[in-house]
Amino acid sequence: MVTTFQTSDRIGDIVAKFPKAGEIFRKNNIDYCCGGNRSLAVAIKEQNLDERILLDKLNSTYQKALNLETEEKDWLTEPLADLIDHIVNKHHTYLKTTLPALSELVTTILRVHGAKHHELRRVHKLFHTLKMDLEQHLITEEEVLFPMIKDYEKSKSRDLLGKISATIDELEGEHENAGDILKELRSITTNYTTPEDACPTYDKAYKTMEEVEGDIFNHIHLENNILHKRIGQLLH
Repeated sequence: MVTTFQTSDRIGDIVAKFPKAGEIFRKNNIDYCCGGNRSLAVAIKEQNLDERILLDKLNSTYQKALNLETEEKDWLTEPLADLIDHIVNKHHTYLKTTLPALSELVTTILRVHGAKHHELRRVHKLFHTLKMDLEQHLITEEEVLFPMIKDYEKSKSRDLLGKISATIDELEGEHENAGDILKELRSITTNYTTPEDACPTYDKAYKTMEEVEGDIFNHIHLENNILHKRIGQLLH
């Protein structure tokens, strides 16, 4: 088997080259969005994983994808405006639709099951903090950051690039906060495992929360490890 990825590679770079690697990392509790600057070796040590098994999985899955000749956009080279439109149309639209519906589910299971499952109070609070933060975050991106980046692609203004960089620094801090909340949600729900007395609404709430987690990880990865990194390269 051809070896493409090494433990010295940055996690974010691996997912940038091979997006499906994100699924492998999620299954192994490896943070590839906010923690994308770490080497794979560091993540393997943190999670006490078998290095050989993980590398074999990454490289074999990558080779299979190449053999299938699947055609995916290379966001490392596509115009920044196209990447932004992809982020908004796929990830922002998903969150705007899913978060309000999930809010109702989380509130319902707290009301019905909260007396017996006390962790649901914390789940409710964490989720709604995340929801509020994300809603504000999306507005800042759509109304401030993304228009500036699109303007820069046309004007190449160094002054504008400085403003973009400052805004990115602020938003990446918000990404860190979102990542921390998601990690705590996964922990207190025991990897989104529902109890034996769970009703269908309980199951749906946890399943949807896990789907939201996956989407946010992919969303932040595209921004931190590709969009923001490409902006950073323009500063030098």
